[in-house]
Amino acid sequence: MPELTIDIEVLRYRPETDDEPSYQTYTVPYQDDWSVLDALNHIKDHMDGSISYRWSCHMAVCGSCGMMIDDVPHLSCKTFLRDYYPNKVKLDPLANFPIERDLVVNIEGFLEKLESVKPYLIHAPDDPLNETEYLETPAELIRFKQYTMCINCLLCYSACPEFALDPDFTGPAALTLAHRYNVDARDQGTAERTRIMNTEKGVWPCMFVGACSEVCPKQVDPAAAVQQIKVASVFDWYKSLLPFQDGE
Repeated sequence: MPELTIDIEVLRYRPETDDEPSYQTYTVPYQDDWSVLDALNHIKDHMDGSISYRWSCHMAVCGSCGMMIDDVPHLSCKTFLRDYYPNKVKLDPLANFPIERDLVVNIEGFLEKLESVKPYLIHAPDDPLNETEYLETPAELIRFKQYTMCINCLLCYSACPEFALDPDFTGPAALTLAHRYNVDARDQGTAERTRIMNTEKGVWPCMFVGACSEVCPKQVDPAAAVQQIKVASVFDWYKSLLPFQDGE
């Protein structure tokens, strides 16, 4: 019985030698339990060692193997050949990012956005960090646990129509991680993050299309996080108009 095969069409681009990207097709063995990442590893190991792509854990945890698979953002380790066989599978780097080489994109812009929203617990300078425990009740934990599942795979940025139009948009993953800390009862940095998020490049350009949540491999629902930030911002603005403030 002849061996089953499947064609993998890969975008190739070496900026130091190529004027523009092109596609190269590889015919690889088809196995029902192979992921797209397995097929790429086969190409790398046995057919063309020059092909470039990112991956690490092969368990949908690290988030590094994201790419466009038939024009849809997916983790290649979590996407299986059986869902495409016998058709050809087309692989492109994540949309809306500069191409570094082949299927590798430059994510420096995202890292700058992530750093800007301060995705970590912030305490007041006079807070005695070493003198007490910071306990979290189950009810408090449930408010933000879902958003801790983000693995920074950047699929949401490739699906986001606003980020496609404006690369300066802070974007769903960074905003979601900011929200995760804003609703953490142990955090005192909401005001700092709000100054960054409540801007024309923060939450307000989001059109609530929901494409980011549709492609999220961890069901984080970044679209919901962004809308919750908007609601909190409007509530804070409304409170600021009242003739009395908390404690008065």
